[in-house]
Formats: sequence, C-alpha cells, structure tokens
Amino acid sequence: MKLLTTDIKNKVLDSMMRLLNENRQSIIEANKKDLDLFQKEDQAMYDRLIVTDKKIDGMIQSIQEVQSQEDPVNQPISSRILENGLEITNKTAPFGTIMIIYESRPDVTIEAAVLAFKASNKILLKGGKEALHSNTILIDLWHRALEENDLPKNYIQLLTMNRQETQDFLKNPTEKLDLIVPRGGERLINFVKEHANCAVLVSGRGNNFLYVDENADWEKSIKVIMNAKTDKISACNALDKILINQKINNYDQKLTELYNLLSSKEVDTLVDDTVKKTLTTAEPITDQAIWKEEFLAMKCCLGAVSSLTEAVEKINENSGGHSATIMTCDKGSARQFMEQVDCAAVYQNASTRFTDGGQMGVGAELAISTDKLHHRGPLGLEQLVTNKYYVFGDGQIRE
Repeated sequence: MKLLTTDIKNKVLDSMMRLLNENRQSIIEANKKDLDLFQKEDQAMYDRLIVTDKKIDGMIQSIQEVQSQEDPVNQPISSRILENGLEITNKTAPFGTIMIIYESRPDVTIEAAVLAFKASNKILLKGGKEALHSNTILIDLWHRALEENDLPKNYIQLLTMNRQETQDFLKNPTEKLDLIVPRGGERLINFVKEHANCAVLVSGRGNNFLYVDENADWEKSIKVIMNAKTDKISACNALDKILINQKINNYDQKLTELYNLLSSKEVDTLVDDTVKKTLTTAEPITDQAIWKEEFLAMKCCLGAVSSLTEAVEKINENSGGHSATIMTCDKGSARQFMEQVDCAAVYQNASTRFTDGGQMGVGAELAISTDKLHHRGPLGLEQLVTNKYYVFGDGQIRE
C-alpha cells in the first residue's frame, strides 16, 4: 500500500476536526435515533452510546492529539553494517488493513480511525447495531474529509453485518486482513479467535482487583476504591473486586465503614465467607465463579486475605489481566505485588481508572491490549505499526 505523507494525513485530520465541529447538531440527532431504539436495561452500554457536545469535544481533542504526534511510520529502529558489507536497517511499517469489532461507543469510530489512518493503515470498523445511526454519520464525515483531500474513501470503512455475516467475513474476507482487534467480552473474543484467519490482538475484559495491604493508608484506600468503582461503571478499567488483608488495624471497623460507604453509593456488594463473619447482613458469594466475572455495573465483591501472597494468587487466578492496584505504604510490598501480578497495568496507591490511553500519555487509544504480543496495555499511535527489515547489498551471496 502506498505510504501517505505526514502532511496529507494531517490535512485530512484538519478537515475531520472542522467537519465534526460544523455538524454537531446532526451528530447528536443521529445519536438520538439510536438512543430512542435502545433498551435502557443495560445502563453501562447506554452510557457508552450517548453522544453529547462534550463527547464531540473529546472526539476533536483525540484527533488533535494524534495529529500532533510524530508519524510512527518509516521510523528507524536499528541499523548495522555486517562484516560481509550488508547494510541492514529495521524500520517501522504499517500493518496494512486493521479490523476492529466493538459495541456501543461512537467515539471509538473516531479514535480507532484516526489512529489507524495516521499510522498509514486502512481500517474496517464493525460497530454494534445499537450505534448504527451515530456511526453512519461519523463515517460519512470521515469520507468527506478524505475526499476533500483527494483520497479514496476505502481508507476508513464501516461494516454493517449481522453475526452470521460477520462470521462469514472473518472466514473469507473480501480483502486481506492483517490484524483484528475484538473490543468486548469473552464471547466476542472467542468468536473472533475461532473464525479469523489473521492475527488477533485481544482487548480483554476488565475484572480489575484492588488489594488493601496491612500497611495501607486507609483514607487514601477509601478514596481510591470509590473512584475506581463508581466513577464510570461502563469502563473496562472500573474496579470489580476488593481484597483486604485481615491484619490491617481495626479490620472489622474498616470493613464495616467500606461496606456502608459502598452501600450509600448504591453499590451492590457481595462478600466472601470470612468477611461475612463481620458483615453479617451482607449478601454472601454463593458461586466462586463470580470472582472471574466483569460486572460493568454498580456491583463488587469484597473478600479477605491473610497475606500479600494470597492476594496475588487470587488476582492471577481470576482477573482479566487488565489492571490491579495495591494500597500500601510499604515500597517492598508494592514492588512484590507489581512484579508478581500478571496484568497489563499495575498500580500502587492509585485508581485503576487511569488505564486509559489519554491518561497514560499515549493520546487516543484503539483498545487496552491484554495480550503479550505484540503490545500490552493502551494501543496508541506508536503501537499501530509493525516492522520491516531493509537489506542493502552489492551482490553478496551466502556461502
């Protein structure tokens, strides 16, 4: 695929930012059609679906941030001259065509497309049917931005397929796919892995844990827990599971305080057998499989552990590999936790809500990767390239 210059790519982004600003009312009206058709039982998905002026401001800001970043394509990684005279340079290169499958969030239609385009990739956007009207107008604006700069519309495409059509497309795509990013739950991820014929980069479930160590600052712990749990329940970086060390001072009192505070914020808190001895009126956990579940709701599990080692083992057995926090004033304990917990992002004394491309300084993100190849964590502009070796010779042969 022909590489576009940085200048032309940034001009497309200038056009798109202007078009988003000029068409605010049309975008919000299209989104209202989606909202009117949506069943509000799933509050988390409904929250992700809504488009407001503030969200449009966020879309424009995402494009600005990506535009200001250095072009990630054709950047040298390494260079060497061998004894036989071969000159070998390793450079970044586009993937080619990326497909992303996601639900509900129209802002992904902006963020995923701007990242893929700036990294010189084509992108196929398979959004959920619940956001069809919103995504359609946003893709139309992308196409207008491309056409204003004499580029074909096929750089950014919207796929409107049902489940069977998507399955057929994954098995026999109409064009070569180089990477698929399924951004959703385990059912979607397993569906894509089963049917895809190219590389799949998993944006896995959250199910994030927070462990309160015996040496934790309790006031900070309360503040962090409430932010991570209640700030935005629809986000994959929201908190679902809380573990408390039984050796913490005033254990019973602190458990009660935390439970009451969660209840006051209408968080449905389930407790394990040990915690139930203190919180006798709390709803017990009856199925241990719930420790593996991502809630995306005002719901959490509260459990007790006897050591940092036990906390690490429970997290590694049950979490989605996304984010985990330790609340502690002990640097040694923090280091042990952060080295041993198998998650894309590990924290000391901070909310899991920071696992986000913008918050981590990479700008817009395609997803939060819980894979270990080729990248783990927020997938920003620099991560949407692969590499290519350029080998310059003068008739050398291998003998």
